[in-house]
Amino acid sequence: MTAGFTEVAPGVHVRREPLLAVNVVLVVGDGAALLVDTLSTAGQARELAAAARAVTPYPWTIVNTHHHFDHCFGNATLAGPDTAIYAHPQAVAALRDRPDALRRAAYEEMRAEQPALAEELARTELRAPTHEVVEETVLDVGGRRVVLRHPGHGHTDADLVVHVPDADVLVAGDLVEQSGPPAFEESYPLRWPDALADLLRLTTPATVVVPGHGEPVGADFVREQHAQLARQAWLIRAGHTGSAPPERVAAESPFGARPGLIAARRGYAELDGTA
Repeated sequence: MTAGFTEVAPGVHVRREPLLAVNVVLVVGDGAALLVDTLSTAGQARELAAAARAVTPYPWTIVNTHHHFDHCFGNATLAGPDTAIYAHPQAVAALRDRPDALRRAAYEEMRAEQPALAEELARTELRAPTHEVVEETVLDVGGRRVVLRHPGHGHTDADLVVHVPDADVLVAGDLVEQSGPPAFEESYPLRWPDALADLLRLTTPATVVVPGHGEPVGADFVREQHAQLARQAWLIRAGHTGSAPPERVAAESPFGARPGLIAARRGYAELDGTA
């Protein structure tokens, strides 16, 4: 599944980039397509374009699920002059107003473990989205209804999910993670459970949920992650009320001590009004 796309529902295809296990989704309609996320670099995006063209010749619209480098740094390569790119306003602003800061942050995050990737990230041309999704936008993708929805603050303040009702597929971005624990560095852990509850309202027992990273999952997996996030939020509130250090909260985290510490510090910042 690393080289090409795999069809997970009629006309809905998933490709997982091997380096960071990032999922890209291609929705194909009648004469039009939708590409959800664009990977990390121009090189990755060129490989993605070739894989997508092996599936469909149709022009595509692009959606960025959020502004982290591994989901949107390929925009400039994959978008033509007239390509519409949809994202939450906060993601639009980040890519438009802070490209140098985003590149520096991506470089710093990757330079120890993936130095070659870090160097490429540092020189990647960024392209800001062209269309904002504040709460919900409905697209017609070649006769297929596709819903772009902001379920609230969670992994970031700019998360979008992409719902393809006729295929019963939900693209969750990094609001759902399968290949590792949720990433809390820019998160809102006290509000993340509510965002996931909103997402769950779009699912059925047969829904294919495509996480930001890892294997597609079902609604039961998302419910379990929701329960873990809700427990994490409860631990943070209880710890903050009792003036416990974040390290004590982290020791009980359902995601392990390291992610739990990041979550606790972010949650304390939420409660203190500094996040």
